[in-house]
Amino acid sequence: MKWDALEEEPCSVARTVAVIGDRWSLLILRECFLRRRRFEAFQSSLGITRHLLAARLKKLVQYGVLRRIPYQASPKRYEYILTQKGLDLYPVIMSIVHWGDTHMVDARGRPMLHQHKSCGKMFDPLMVCSECGEPLLAKGVHVHPGPGARPAPRAAAERATKAKKPVRAA
Repeated sequence: MKWDALEEEPCSVARTVAVIGDRWSLLILRECFLRRRRFEAFQSSLGITRHLLAARLKKLVQYGVLRRIPYQASPKRYEYILTQKGLDLYPVIMSIVHWGDTHMVDARGRPMLHQHKSCGKMFDPLMVCSECGEPLLAKGVHVHPGPGARPAPRAAAERATKAKKPVRAA
């Protein structure tokens, strides 16, 4: 797979990595979920160069993850707001947070706690089956090809072999 062609792969992970698969894009998204919206706020919080930040913001806008809204006319300045497509990345970010809180925390503990506004409780994100509500674990899931999958390599090779067989004269 070529890095610049990931978005064309018939794989949801590859297509997603094409959009958010670098460290700066993920950290910019983290900042967006922490309600930061302005270029200077991203730069100050992340310590990223202006050039890199501008490139990542442009990419996230192009893919429809963020939208750019002017907040000042002279000089022209913009806020970057999560679109619905961007908001739909929240479970992805929270899964990364949970993994980090479980496996990368030091003796001081978690750097941030998350409180659910509805019930008021601190929580850990949990991925559950949309059908039965049970927690999802890797060993409890089977994967099947979907309608957008490419043909299995063996089946494609067999078709190619059959197509190359010589025709016998009668």
